Amino acid sequence: MFHSFFPQPRLFFSSLVVWTLICIAVWYTVGADFGTALGFAPLPEGQEPPIDLRFFLTPDNLWFYIYFVTCTVLFCGFWHIKAKDHPWKNWSIWGSALIIFSTYFGVQVYVAINNWRRPFGDLLQNALTGKPGITDENFYSMMLIFCQIAFLSMFVSILTDFFVSHYVFRWRTAMNDFYMSKWERVRHIEGASQRVQEDTMRFANILEGLGISLINSVMTLIAFLPILFQLSTYITTLPIIGAIPHSLFWLALLWSMFGTALLAIVGIKLPGLQFRNQRVEAAYRKELVYGEDHAERADPVTVKELFANVRRNYFRMYFHYLYFNVARYFYIQADGLFVTFMLVPTIVAGKITYGIYQQILTAFGQVSNSFQYLVNSWTTIIELLSIHKRLKAFEAAIEGLDLPSADQRYLATQEGMRVPVEED
Repeated sequence: MFHSFFPQPRLFFSSLVVWTLICIAVWYTVGADFGTALGFAPLPEGQEPPIDLRFFLTPDNLWFYIYFVTCTVLFCGFWHIKAKDHPWKNWSIWGSALIIFSTYFGVQVYVAINNWRRPFGDLLQNALTGKPGITDENFYSMMLIFCQIAFLSMFVSILTDFFVSHYVFRWRTAMNDFYMSKWERVRHIEGASQRVQEDTMRFANILEGLGISLINSVMTLIAFLPILFQLSTYITTLPIIGAIPHSLFWLALLWSMFGTALLAIVGIKLPGLQFRNQRVEAAYRKELVYGEDHAERADPVTVKELFANVRRNYFRMYFHYLYFNVARYFYIQADGLFVTFMLVPTIVAGKITYGIYQQILTAFGQVSNSFQYLVNSWTTIIELLSIHKRLKAFEAAIEGLDLPSADQRYLATQEGMRVPVEED
């Protein structure tokens, strides 16, 4: 699944994590200050960042782009040389780097929009309260600025989506070529054709979506955590808890940890059920296909037993998804009011304007959603885990290892044409 596309995937991804942590540590210790020494000084304390396209060209942002590209070129250049014979190195190494950078730039767009929210919210509040001096042009100019940022975001997103589509298909092609080169070793596995044709496609698509979501979550934390720390200075006290430093950050972290733990516990049985569902569906479909060409196949007894397995597994899934969705939707609905509930004492005390309130909602939502990566992606992760289990049977057959126990049971029953009932 991975070594067909990435060079030495375990070493590649572990070195990527280590290198990323090193780069982040260097940036927050000496990197930003070194940029100041080179003339890329941040904005003076207390000065608001530009709310138009000039935000992307501020000295501190330009220095971060330079630093980011430098770290990326060093890492990718090393692996490009190390994996000189790997056929997919340009897509897997340099393509991944481009996706990471475009994802970061997309997060910067959200930061720019968040900067725009305060003056626009304050302008709206002043207009609604009848403050003199507010004109139509004030609103039109603010909307024009938003349109500029939105059009830039659209341009980058369209190009990124186009590139990612090609990237995903290249990954699928790499898996397909690899598995087909080992076809004689894997053709006897249940649903082999489906695993090569459909599971590789779904695996690449799902992992691409989850991967970009994970990168986006990490980049969002890097970009919005400092903003959330700064906005925490406006919070006077919290209900029940009282006053704590950096309150918005701790609220986002603890609330997201609660949601992640909640859904991980109540959804612990779902990956196995999804995997079993793919198995019983494949067994039923395969017997029907055989029945098209052989009169002795797909007899009523066998078909009835196969469909009974399908029915039984779906009913189990419906039951387990019932209480999973109760917990999931409870958390989603509570999440919509959580931050406003915590801001009630500050709002009543009149310590923030409507513009600052909008900024807090956006920044808290971005950070909270990043911490809630597992919450937002849990059902997709469940599907990915089930596909991963199916493709692991290919890996075992190719490497000459024992098949997973479920595949061994399936093969043992094929000669007798009896498919066992799937148990929990």
